[in-house]
Amino acid sequence: MDFFLVGIVYWLLIGASVLLFVWGLWKKSWKGFLWSGIALALPTISLYVGGAEGWFRLAGLLPLLLWVFAYYTKK
Repeated sequence: MDFFLVGIVYWLLIGASVLLFVWGLWKKSWKGFLWSGIALALPTISLYVGGAEGWFRLAGLLPLLLWVFAYYTKK
């Protein structure tokens, strides 16, 4: 049962990140990009801890990319 709850939280964070990203694009809001990166950081960190190899390691760049979008949108 615990693994099921972890999976729900994992996918909810990914879904929230996508929704916040779309909201950030629509409103051109740096806060949307920032919170999208924060919501996506935990699932990508869990990929590293889980031992992701190969191209899955590039998923760790997505939160950084979202934070860069937030920085340039705020400027």
